[in-house]
Amino acid sequence: MAFIDHIHACNSAKPEQYVPFCMDGRVIGGTRQAFANALLAHPARHVLRNHANDGLHLAPEIASHDSRSQAFAALIADLHRDGMIKSLHGEKFDVRPTLNDAPLCVMDRSAMSYFGFRSWGVHLNGYVRKEDGIHMWIAHRSQSKPTYPGQLDNMVAGGQPTGYSFRQNMIKECAEEANIPENLTHNMVAVGTVSYVHETEKGIKPDVMVNYDLELPLDFIPRPVDGEVSHFELMPLSEVAEMVRTGFDFKFNCALVIIDFLIRHGAITPDNEPDYAELTIGLHRDIAR
Repeated sequence: MAFIDHIHACNSAKPEQYVPFCMDGRVIGGTRQAFANALLAHPARHVLRNHANDGLHLAPEIASHDSRSQAFAALIADLHRDGMIKSLHGEKFDVRPTLNDAPLCVMDRSAMSYFGFRSWGVHLNGYVRKEDGIHMWIAHRSQSKPTYPGQLDNMVAGGQPTGYSFRQNMIKECAEEANIPENLTHNMVAVGTVSYVHETEKGIKPDVMVNYDLELPLDFIPRPVDGEVSHFELMPLSEVAEMVRTGFDFKFNCALVIIDFLIRHGAITPDNEPDYAELTIGLHRDIAR
């Protein structure tokens, strides 16, 4: 296999096969037909057919942030009760197509993919510099995690809950997952985004990950705190690169974050990687609908 296989694996969805979901006068998501039928059949009539594009939209009277949030919460609770939505997370995400947009509403994190709404997250590349080059801290996900148990992960990562800036959230996740004190996170640098459109059992997952680099002191040892990580391992960057290039040991989207790091730090170049141009483009999938 090759690095480019991770780009293909993450971008497995075909948005044109989904029923469009409109809000605020534009398409911002998409649902599978069975889920669309369940929304249309709900007796509250919160969701109606959009005859302009044969998609879905909220009833006209549901037009504010709070009323949308309440309508979705009621729908999601009923669909979860009926088994259409398998599980709920309890954490609220903002529904916002771009960073230029004010949040249109909030929604349970686990429900976002059923509607095809864009989710945001934060990922941290934690690393140290030794005489033989860069070594990267790799997290081993707990076997008890409900998603991707036991797989490898970036040092710290998490979804973007409502009420936090991206940096605030990254600092919070650093403390919760790896016991990184705030005085060390002052050196954290925002380095860009990675985006993809993934097919899941719930539906379409059009995600944007906001990424940070943090060079750590050689004597710092991360420690799992919240149980999401079983342990951390410090690995030479060349070994991390080879693991990503030759297999799927990493959680699917974490591989993209590492590929981005490898490009930015000169480990993947146009002279040593024939898919260099395709990688640099593929890490930033246009997920506008």
